[in-house]
Amino acid sequence: MHFHYALVDDLISKEEFERRVDAKIEDCGDLVDEPTAAMMVVGELGREHVKIKGLSAKSSLFSFFGKVVDKTDPKEFDRADGEKGWVATILLGDETGTTRVVLWDQKAGAVLDTAIGEVLEVIGRHPGKSTKEIYALALRKASCEISCAVPTGSANLTNEPVELEVLLLAAEPPRTFTKRDGSTGEMVEAIVGDAGGTARLVAWSPELLAEISPGTTVHITNAKPNNRAEGRNYSLDEKSTVTIADHPVAVPFAPLSSVSDQGIYSVQGEVKQLQQPRSFTTKAGTASWVRNVLIGNGSDELKIVLWGDNALIPLKCGDLVEVYHATGKPGRFGGIELGVGRGSAFRVPDRVARPVTFTGTILAGPGCLFIDNGRDRYLIEGSFVHGTDVTVKGILSGSRIVPESSEPVVITAADLLAKIQIFRQNLNP
Repeated sequence: MHFHYALVDDLISKEEFERRVDAKIEDCGDLVDEPTAAMMVVGELGREHVKIKGLSAKSSLFSFFGKVVDKTDPKEFDRADGEKGWVATILLGDETGTTRVVLWDQKAGAVLDTAIGEVLEVIGRHPGKSTKEIYALALRKASCEISCAVPTGSANLTNEPVELEVLLLAAEPPRTFTKRDGSTGEMVEAIVGDAGGTARLVAWSPELLAEISPGTTVHITNAKPNNRAEGRNYSLDEKSTVTIADHPVAVPFAPLSSVSDQGIYSVQGEVKQLQQPRSFTTKAGTASWVRNVLIGNGSDELKIVLWGDNALIPLKCGDLVEVYHATGKPGRFGGIELGVGRGSAFRVPDRVARPVTFTGTILAGPGCLFIDNGRDRYLIEGSFVHGTDVTVKGILSGSRIVPESSEPVVITAADLLAKIQIFRQNLNP
């Protein structure tokens, strides 16, 4: 009874709770036991059990059931005040997902009496504003059955390095970060996928992914899992290796109808409706773009929101598009939508990446750069000066060129006349 009273101790006194439990047993003609009666009282007070999916709500306290998927042994650590402490973690799952349950100090010893496959009833809260894990206030074994479908690759708590055979879906340009000692370094963020779904990959040694084009299968060693973040996450360092593999890797798509307002999904569909890209200013004061698109697959439809450069990719109704590692959320005007921005990949699969040499003029757009030769225009990565003419060699993927090298172009009188001629032809098609 004390276990369930912890859920409502801010609402009624312990004596009142016990009185209501006894009354509930009497009302049911002694057909329910004390734990069942206690749960009924808790429910009447508005503190019902939730599914793991519901743990992302803003409630200050949660109660739920979960099957033990993985666990760690208790680990001793030193607190800031010099005292010793203990911590252990249990990965619990149900049919809606998984969550990490952290046990501190005396509670950490409970994992020694817990077996994989057992079902636990937990009362807990989120640490601060984080919704990725639960700090257990109380837990006990439960006799109920739970089905638990855990995605491949996320069903454990280990941080031991692993090997991966994955498809490189997208890679951001290298960006600079500041280390703890004040020095700077470079990193690359990428999205990869395999039969178990998609994963976010951070390479702290950017050269590991240099000259590897999206759509390439790679074999990775010493990829370190990060199980504290949502979804599958790995990091690479100087101990890791990345080599091109021969055989293809297929990444599964979720049915459009299965997408909810939480979780990470990869989907495929045909463009049914699309709006024009809209520019806006980010909180950091930089310019960016957003675009709303409706895709369909059979009788199912789904709204997707393209952010940043993804919003500028040329599209038309009827195009088959692929979305990888996108986050589901409630739509602004109802329904569900997938947000496709940083940390996601968006592809038009019939536009195969290929080497290209292209000469044109650099044009600055809101938050992006184009290269234009009068007939064709592409988004271009890198740092170029508006109005300059350059020849770039790189990889063309859809409407975007990722340069591998570039050199300035000296404009001659003949070149200028040719550009004027092209301009006139465009005015009078």
